[in-house]
Amino acid sequence: MGALGITFDETMAGPFALGEREPSAGARKGETEGTRLEMHARVTIADLDAFVADPDHSGQLAGVIDFNPLGQNLRADTGVFNLFSPAETPDARRMVYELAFHHHGRPFYLAGHKIVFHDRPFDLWTDVTTLFTTLHAGCNASGAIIGSGVLTLAMVELVKLMSTMRVVGADDTTGKAQALVRFGRFFMGELWDRYGPGSKPD
Repeated sequence: MGALGITFDETMAGPFALGEREPSAGARKGETEGTRLEMHARVTIADLDAFVADPDHSGQLAGVIDFNPLGQNLRADTGVFNLFSPAETPDARRMVYELAFHHHGRPFYLAGHKIVFHDRPFDLWTDVTTLFTTLHAGCNASGAIIGSGVLTLAMVELVKLMSTMRVVGADDTTGKAQALVRFGRFFMGELWDRYGPGSKPD
């Protein structure tokens, strides 16, 4: 049997606007103008053991972007996913979602991150469901920022996410269950380290 992997689908959406560089400002402008961006992404972790051992916990991302000022069903075949990678401070972690796509032959790059950091009471849900996002001209996040906003994972989308989880590389039900448990322990362990007893903000 080869390496065990995991795939799941995740949809995040929120107010988003062109012409703003900072996500909160883009979200406010998007609310005013009624423009929203939806990211329908598929996360692929090809080798679960390697993923857990990797300090950046890197996977692959692909999906479709809906954003009226540019268009619907904008296909993004390549992207970056990191789950609980190191952040600016030792107590924080980052979740990274990045997608490269083209529109009318021009390259664009959507770069989003979540900051997982227990800096105030009852912030776990907000931290793990809020994606601060910028849109760049070009093939990567070094390009000029041409838009921004804040996407969120709604509760109904979290339920859908759980239903889409699939194990790849397992030959039987036992192997599939073991892979899901392995991923679950990693995910919950990271949250416990960030938000469990002893990690409460002052």
